[in-house]
Amino acid sequence: MRIAILNQDRCQPDTCSLECIKYCPRVRTGDETITIVGKKPVISEELCIGCGICVNKCPFAAIKIITLPESLDEPTHRYGANGFALFGLPIPQHGKVVGILGPNGIGKTTAINILSGNLKQNLGCDADWDDIFKYYAGSVLQDYLKGVSQNKVRLSQKPQYVDRIPEMFKGTVSELLEKVDERGKLGELTAKLKIEHIVQRKIEDLSGGELQRVAIAACAAKDADFYFFDEISPYLDIYQRIRAAILIRELAQESAVMVVEHDLALLDLLADVVHIGYGEPGGFGVITHPKGVRQAINQYLRGFLPEENVRVRPDSIDFEVHAPRSVRDIPILFEFPEFTKTYEDGGFSLDVAGGELRAGEVVCAVGPNGIGKSTFAKLLAGVEDPTTGKISTDIRISYKPQYIKPDSDLRVHDFLRSITRAVDTSYYETGITAPLHLRYLMERAISDLSGGELQRVAIAACLSREADLYVLDEPSAHLDVEQRVSACSAIRRFAENEHVTAIVIDHDIYMVDLLSDRLIVFDGTPAVHGEVFGPFELREGMNRFLKNLEITFRRDEETKRPRINKPDSRLDREQKASGEYYYVATP
Repeated sequence: MRIAILNQDRCQPDTCSLECIKYCPRVRTGDETITIVGKKPVISEELCIGCGICVNKCPFAAIKIITLPESLDEPTHRYGANGFALFGLPIPQHGKVVGILGPNGIGKTTAINILSGNLKQNLGCDADWDDIFKYYAGSVLQDYLKGVSQNKVRLSQKPQYVDRIPEMFKGTVSELLEKVDERGKLGELTAKLKIEHIVQRKIEDLSGGELQRVAIAACAAKDADFYFFDEISPYLDIYQRIRAAILIRELAQESAVMVVEHDLALLDLLADVVHIGYGEPGGFGVITHPKGVRQAINQYLRGFLPEENVRVRPDSIDFEVHAPRSVRDIPILFEFPEFTKTYEDGGFSLDVAGGELRAGEVVCAVGPNGIGKSTFAKLLAGVEDPTTGKISTDIRISYKPQYIKPDSDLRVHDFLRSITRAVDTSYYETGITAPLHLRYLMERAISDLSGGELQRVAIAACLSREADLYVLDEPSAHLDVEQRVSACSAIRRFAENEHVTAIVIDHDIYMVDLLSDRLIVFDGTPAVHGEVFGPFELREGMNRFLKNLEITFRRDEETKRPRINKPDSRLDREQKASGEYYYVATP
């Protein structure tokens, strides 16, 4: 089976020579394989022979000709002729947390809209409810969709991009939460998420992490049959993520809960079963049958789904058990002295013990939110000055902030070109724009980008500037698993090839594990006082960090990926007793 996809946003028939029609061999023999309907071309999937000439000739890369796996039948839903096609649906399960794992753009939102009743599936044509019930006859989804058709399914949904909440609601946190508190458990929810101290603050004054927790509380406060959480990890530290996971698991005891999450360590702890989504982003998506959470994540990391006999990625994602390399013979780039930063209002102070950074290495910074990681980055970058001590250095610093504002109408291409240093063009394309998948964003305006697209452009912009030290604050936010791995590859290779140093501040343990040569560890009392130690070797630094949070990790026996131990489990107690909080060392 073959489908043709036309990206309506990229297609510009008024500014091209209709190369898709001009060069199509079937059109040249007299068939109407590609015709103009309205203002846009329409490709006949029955007549198309899959030669790919139109794909290569289109100046805007707006066409995809995709050969689908043989096992696929008619689609669950399709957005019209030459539109995106979704195959399969995740299955809500009462009493369980159902996870969805897959790249952006393969239909996760479409599936949720169908399950919530916001979108009626069409089975690829113009199906009515009787056709839909017949299609799902004998399955759990038949009864569920009957409830959807009768408007009996109540949905509560947490949006993906919480930074847009201040644009939709004006007022205090308490006003927002009281408005949606249908279960009468507002006090319990705010206590579990540790947000009691911000309930009288205005929504527009909240940080990203505070907005995320308020959004989780608002979603859980509603009385619903089906709860959907779209990414709970952005802007939250590890401890806050675990608290949110515990709350969601408690919620699942009463209702059906579905979660889309790209932090695999958190998904491993949170979900009971996982549906894997694969396909061609923007072209088609396939939702698999549910799998055990460990099995699903391991298959996804390996890139091969044996039950479906499908390879979803050409290469597996591998984790190192030990620190990637020794730094003893690597020259020192920069030594930062002891210094402090105290804010005049007495709200927060930061003490830095001093340390050194080496050329060509990636150093990750870990610690809870509100402990001074972003402050430390701003001090190194020269955005702020220390209170005592002096950071005197001749090195140049490029800084990507945590929160990115899409306040420019420039095209991505023009924006990057305006700041790009003089580098080898071929390396820039293969080392930065290709792994960050920026090719199809170059003609887009920055103000029109989604959160994940904006994040990738911001990473590219940081690496494009000429500097010796590159500081990236939470580059994983809103990126899917593949994009996070690609971002890790781009940052690591850039540091090694250019003999520069990168400091990455992030809470995704998988990303830290893949990236780090060494770790800088932040300790103290959040929002009151922070202390900075290191850099340490990866395992030593993670042990120090996790001991403060009283969280232990183990290595998966098959993939060697980090996995969170359930609190007070046998392995959790044993590792705490031995002081091995990150993983038990193997001989």
